[in-house]
This record gives sequence, structure tokens and C-alpha cells, in this order.
Amino acid sequence: MDAREPTKNNLDELREQLDGGRMRPARIMVNSLHPSEVARLLESLPHKKRSILWELVDPEIEGDVLVEVSDEVRDGLIEGMQTEELIAAAEGMEVDDLADLLVDLPETVTQEVLQSLDKQDQERVRQVLAYDEESAGGLMNVDIVTVRPDVTLEVVCRYLRAVGEVSDGTDSIYVVSRDDSYIGSLYLSTILTSDPLNMVADVMHTDVMPISADTSSAQVVWEFENRDLLSAPVVDDDFRVLGRITVDDVVDVIRDEAEHSLMGAAGLDEEDDMFAPVVKSASRRALWLGINLCTAFLAAAVVDQFQTALTEIVLLAVLMPVVPSMGGVAGTQSLTIITRAMALGQINKDNAIGILRKEFMVGLLNGIGWAIVVSLLTFLWLGEWKIGGIIGAAIIINMVFAALAGFSIPLILKRMKIDPALGGGVVLTTITDVIGYATFLGLGAAVYL
Repeated sequence: MDAREPTKNNLDELREQLDGGRMRPARIMVNSLHPSEVARLLESLPHKKRSILWELVDPEIEGDVLVEVSDEVRDGLIEGMQTEELIAAAEGMEVDDLADLLVDLPETVTQEVLQSLDKQDQERVRQVLAYDEESAGGLMNVDIVTVRPDVTLEVVCRYLRAVGEVSDGTDSIYVVSRDDSYIGSLYLSTILTSDPLNMVADVMHTDVMPISADTSSAQVVWEFENRDLLSAPVVDDDFRVLGRITVDDVVDVIRDEAEHSLMGAAGLDEEDDMFAPVVKSASRRALWLGINLCTAFLAAAVVDQFQTALTEIVLLAVLMPVVPSMGGVAGTQSLTIITRAMALGQINKDNAIGILRKEFMVGLLNGIGWAIVVSLLTFLWLGEWKIGGIIGAAIIINMVFAALAGFSIPLILKRMKIDPALGGGVVLTTITDVIGYATFLGLGAAVYL
């Protein structure tokens, strides 16, 4: 089977083979795929079939597959593996991938895996583990090649042949001083196309700026995006080269952030197993359902304050959902834009007031425009110019507050060290519902009663 075929086709064929008990062709198919494809297949199968598939995976690629699957699926697979199997799976893995795997292993197993490595690899793994996994140091691969600037390209070629092999995705090697301080980058293409007698110092590139090991993963993504990088050196505070980050590492970060934003908006974890037990999944989702219930009761309590108005003026009840709905959409637009701007580092102390002013004006302008439309439609539908004016005024007020809330909520949550993608939508909905109902029903009571 062609490993480049879509995972869905692989999954369909694999299910047929497993259901039919055809283990030999299933094993051949699975082990012809890239580890990332095997990981997607594992995540797409229920637990029983997942266990069968895992038994078919070649031990030589088990470690690479474990790195690719989600955290919860990885934990389940690791639980069923013996210590000897885990040590065997760790053999031959890239140092940065091995460091990612060791984080999820039991402490005793981690120590045994480390002891199975040679001293150089032990030091490299510990070097990666010393940094936060969401930093450049946590992303970097420490398996790099460095050369001095005062040698010829011919010497560099002989050195590379002596090394024997370089890490996958290597497009350049790094030029360092005697104390391993970064000087520049030497592209492999330059080595192949330049005169062998040229000195490294004469053909190296100094425009590739290194990334500090403490740099956040979000900033690393920004650097690669805006500087069109394929790889970048990682340095410590003394400018000594520690490792490198490649574009495939950055793609993983981008994917993880996208999944986190999507799932976090619903109060879920992107690492959740789709085939987790019902009780476990229900308990996880119960928290945010409970929070939403509390906010719904808060909105209901506001409505309850205007029972008399609703009883006397039935038209208020008919039109009541319009105002919070418009405010909710406007607030979500502002919330999404601000959350994205924060992720890209576009908001700071200097421009925050200007952005707040802009969001206020956008909310006001949209509020006035749609207030006119809704007021006119209400008058044509119900023939009541008073209620048309009331709903128009309520929409203006709610959309202005919604825009301000959409701007403020992410900043407040971030200051409280809460992920804006996780709780922003719930807080915003509460604000727009409460202000929308209170404004519309309050104005209706004031005019009619």
C-alpha cells in the first residue's frame, strides 16, 4: 500500500483486515506507513482494536509512534508495555523526540532508559529536559554539527564524511568560535557548490540570527514565519550553540496551538482520547457544563426581575432573544480578534488604549447600523414604534459593551494566568446575556409601565 494515501483509506482497509482476521497483510500495511500515520490510525480506533494494532507495530518504530500520538492515547499504550519494551522503543530515537517521550514515562522507567544511553546522549537528553517543553530549548534537537571559521570547505567535507551521518532535515551546519559561541551558518548547498579551497569564514552566512533557548514556542513560530526559516540555531545566555529547531518542529507547534484553540473554546482538552470511557469523558465535560448552567441561571435571574413587564407586554418576550444574540456575535468577533492578536504579540502597553478605542467605535457603529435595521423591521412587523425604539437602543448598548468585553476578557484572563481560549467564550456569553436582557427589559419597563 502506498504510504501517501489518505489516512482514511488506510483506516478503512485496516478495519477490514482486522475484522477478517488477516493479521499478516495488516502488519505489512501498518509497518509500511510513516509513524505519524500509524499514530493517526491508533487514535482513530476503539481500545480493543487499538491494542491489536499496537501489537502489529514494528518495535523499531514504536518510540517514534509514541511521540506522535496524543498524550492520553500514549499513556494508555505505555501502561500496557513492559520496561524492556519501553527501553527498546527508545533506542535510536532523536534526542528531542526521546525527551518528549521521557516526560510521560514513570520515573523508574525514565531512569532505566537514561542508563541505557551512552554518556553523551544522557547529557543531551538532560539538556533538553532542563527547559520548558513550550520553549525553544524544549523544542530543539541537540544533534548538530559545528565547525570553526578558519578551516577550508575541503576540511569540512572530510569532517562530515568522518561523522558519517547528520540528523534528518539538516540544511546547514553552524560556525562557532573556540568557546562554542555562535558566529554564523554554513549551508550544505554552499559546501557542495563552492570552491573546496574557500575558507568557511568567507562563505558562511551571518544573517541567520540564533534563537534564545528561553524563547517561548509562540515566539519561535513568529520567527520562522516572518524570517522564512527552514532551521535556526538555539543558543544559551552566553551565545553558545545548544541545538537547532527545524520547520517540522514549528509545524507541530502550530498544529497543537490550532487544536488547543478549537477545543479550548468548548472547555475541552485537545489531548483527550476520542474513545475514552463514557464516564471519564462525561466527567471532563461536566465542569464547563456546570459553569454554563450557573451563567444561564444568572441571566434567568435578571429576566426574573422584569416579570411584571413581561406579563403586561407580551411583545417584549417575543423580541427578547434578539438583543443578547446580536451582542454575543459582536463580542465573539472582538474576542477572536484580540485573542489572535495576543498570540501574535501584536498588543502591548503602547497600543492597547488605541485598540480599545477602535473596538468601542466598531461596536458603536455596528450597533447604530443594526439598531436602525432591527427597529424598522420591528415596526413593519408589529406596528409598534415604541418597541422598535426600545430594541434599537438596547442593541446599541449591548453591542458596545460586547465589543469592550471582547477586548478586555482575554487581557484579564491572561493577567490571571488563565488561558483566554479556555474560558473567554463562557464569560463573554454571560456578559452579553445579562446586559442584553437587563437593557431591553429595563427600557421596556421604563417606557410602558
